[in-house]
Amino acid sequence: MKKRMLFAAVLLAGTTLAGCDKVSKTLGGKATDVKEAAYPERVYWGDTHLHTANSVDAFVFGNRLGPEEALRFARGEEVTSSTGVKAKLARPLDFLVITDHAEGMGSTMALYNAPRIMIRDPQVLKWYDMMHKSPEESVKAMGEILQARAKGTLPEQFRDPKANAERTHNVWNTYLDTVERYNEPGKFTAFMGFEYTLMQGGNNLHRNVIFRDGKDKVGQIDPLDPTNELTPDKLWDYMDAYQAKTGGKVLAIPHNSNVSNGLMFMMTDGGGKPMTAAWAKRRADHEPVVEVTQIKGDSEAHPFLSPNDEFAGFGKAGWDIGNLMLTEGKTPNMFAAEYVREALKRGLLLEQKLGVNPYKFGMVGSTDSHTSLSTADENNFFGKHSGVEPGPKRAMLPQGLGAKATRFGWQYLAGGYAGVWARANTRTSIWDALARREVYGTTGPRMTVRFFGGWDFKSDDLKGDWVKAGYGRGVPMGGNLASGKSGKPSFIVSALKDPDGANLDRAQVVKGWVDKAGKLHEKIFDVVWSDMDKRKMAGGKVPAVGDTVDVAKATYTNSIGTATLVTVWTDPEFDPTMRAFYYVRVLEIPTPRWPAFDALRYHIKLGPEVEVKAQERAYTSPIWYTPAN
Repeated sequence: MKKRMLFAAVLLAGTTLAGCDKVSKTLGGKATDVKEAAYPERVYWGDTHLHTANSVDAFVFGNRLGPEEALRFARGEEVTSSTGVKAKLARPLDFLVITDHAEGMGSTMALYNAPRIMIRDPQVLKWYDMMHKSPEESVKAMGEILQARAKGTLPEQFRDPKANAERTHNVWNTYLDTVERYNEPGKFTAFMGFEYTLMQGGNNLHRNVIFRDGKDKVGQIDPLDPTNELTPDKLWDYMDAYQAKTGGKVLAIPHNSNVSNGLMFMMTDGGGKPMTAAWAKRRADHEPVVEVTQIKGDSEAHPFLSPNDEFAGFGKAGWDIGNLMLTEGKTPNMFAAEYVREALKRGLLLEQKLGVNPYKFGMVGSTDSHTSLSTADENNFFGKHSGVEPGPKRAMLPQGLGAKATRFGWQYLAGGYAGVWARANTRTSIWDALARREVYGTTGPRMTVRFFGGWDFKSDDLKGDWVKAGYGRGVPMGGNLASGKSGKPSFIVSALKDPDGANLDRAQVVKGWVDKAGKLHEKIFDVVWSDMDKRKMAGGKVPAVGDTVDVAKATYTNSIGTATLVTVWTDPEFDPTMRAFYYVRVLEIPTPRWPAFDALRYHIKLGPEVEVKAQERAYTSPIWYTPAN
């Protein structure tokens, strides 16, 4: 008992990085000083999913940057990465949510800083020595820790409830102070949040929890540890309790459904029982948005589910072989509960049966970076974690965390970001936009995308203030089309290229619906594309836009594509008796991926299997139609 108490005391010591709790400047302003626009006039860019050295895995992977450095970097300041590389964004972000893992928050940092003589458990001592030996051994240690976590065999010291709670409380409060000081309403929004890492057996059911409030309310609670949980219900209970206690607001964002092994979007409740209307409503109320794309692959669609979608294969390499931890293999029958488009379709069917749609969610992208560096730029990619920051080996480096199967560095994406249509750059405005789903996700580029649905939009609307018309006579992305109207719904679709990026290839409307017999359908409509007078549709498809990528030089030219895509589109196959959703997918022209930049920078040769170019994209939140009856 004395040894356990001594170890717990050691873990409670040194839970912040040197200097991380010292803020170099105090930022000011109140949200009440910022005037909100009548309706959203601009998109705000941010990351809702970032890890710092406070995360149990990030620290062992080599991250030594805390929340302060993460916030400074997101605001556009230069910082030095954990491997000594100067890092800076070409363009600052507008907002950031640091979501360190609630489980074991600060624990590996504390273990690393503990006196070796105090550690008695042989397994913990082994990990301690590996962490201090070399970056490569430290990564192996993290793999073993995560494997033990997935199997439920972590040593007792990692499972001491009292020590964990006290350490988490201390780290959490220091973090809240830092976030509060860096929040600058009207200029930069710093949110408080954490990751609820639900992952029994290695199946990813993670959620990012984001608070609308400041420390006066968020400081009344601590993050929720999901170690012994199997379903998200306890998280929803926690969120309800927070709101009841403080009067604040909180939401959760599921992520990486692509490695949940068929568990994220089931037709049952979390425990495998028949889904009830009450359970469906709880999920919809607490989780209004999902993360559709990030470093660990793209979860929008899958070729197995959407064989007629020529663009469904993006970001799939390496992510179909198993769950997150590769403790279980994957079979195609799991895909339907792993991909967002299919979940949206399933939501329509469940609503038809239950009267409630549990999967009525919007879409964002974010990084899930574990380096404290929120960058989704291909030419400025710092890797999934600090063990694979820029270097000549990382593209071909196995990253399987000790499992028999593995994934390789090049299979990770340099993505993504969240675009939010908010009325001001404040916590209240941005959080409210997330809650009402007026958001979209990109794989990294910052293209500006608008999407409105209504019943009387015409091409002539584009000659005037069509944004005002969109809000006045229709609904934006994330909204619900009013039923009982005559005719067919029409949609305003607008996409502007990233000012510093590639031209656009096309904008597509993805439609999903359920018929009266309960059969699910989908169809992709190419509604506007570059050079429409030359690229004539043939066989129901638009010809490829072309390719200007010079892989050897990691360059491309904007001699193809277009800077702007705008149209009004009416659904030619609308059936007023059937539930449906519509969302927009925007594709850029092909551009080099980060491995091509690495090959140029480090004079290395990549394997033929490496994907060196891709068509980056954006996904809007859907607009739903529900029949009057």
